[in-house]
Amino acid sequence: MDSLEEKIDYQFSDPQLLCEAMTHPSVAYESQEAQFDNQRLEFLGDAVLQLILTDELYRLFPDFAEGRLTKLRARLVSGVALKKFALELDLGKHLQMGRGEENSGGRNRRSNLADVFESLIGAIYLDGGMENASRVVLACCFSAIDEVAREPEEEKNPKGELQETLQAISPISPTYRVTDESGPAHDRTFTISVEWEDRHLGEGVGSSKKLAEIEAARVALEKKLWS
Repeated sequence: MDSLEEKIDYQFSDPQLLCEAMTHPSVAYESQEAQFDNQRLEFLGDAVLQLILTDELYRLFPDFAEGRLTKLRARLVSGVALKKFALELDLGKHLQMGRGEENSGGRNRRSNLADVFESLIGAIYLDGGMENASRVVLACCFSAIDEVAREPEEEKNPKGELQETLQAISPISPTYRVTDESGPAHDRTFTISVEWEDRHLGEGVGSSKKLAEIEAARVALEKKLWS
């Protein structure tokens, strides 16, 4: 775990806490023996992470009301954001898991990566207190915090959201296909279908292919036909 401690610039006084943070519940499940896992640390780390980021946003946006601050925090602690933080630290490589979980793609699964990032923060908090936890969180989340500071009003991106949602299930990306095109050259209307793993997820209509794709993704997110 030395390389991980170097990446986060923090050395554990109790290395067992770091081992616990990196242990997926599937280890105990497969061995049928009572062992620690990272679920309790994840629970703690979630709360610590929320407090640190809430404090940072409160200071960054003194004029923002509670509702806007809540939306900004949601962007920073979403499953997509937490997975990104975990990937930047290469936490998947350090995660200990059962063979079945690993064979099913668990090392790259969004939920596992989000959980292990939170459990790492929980472990740092227990080992070194809030000051060290805050330093590591703000370093890991610097670019994301900088992004929300520059663009506090989030642009909705149904295509990106659909891509992230589906790739959390399978590495296969959705595809968009023009199913109809009509109207004069100066006023075309496009109908586009979004498909994934031989499933038709939704259809959108727009005055450009881009707008039709966005609408198709929005419809797919509403229908959730992959579940």
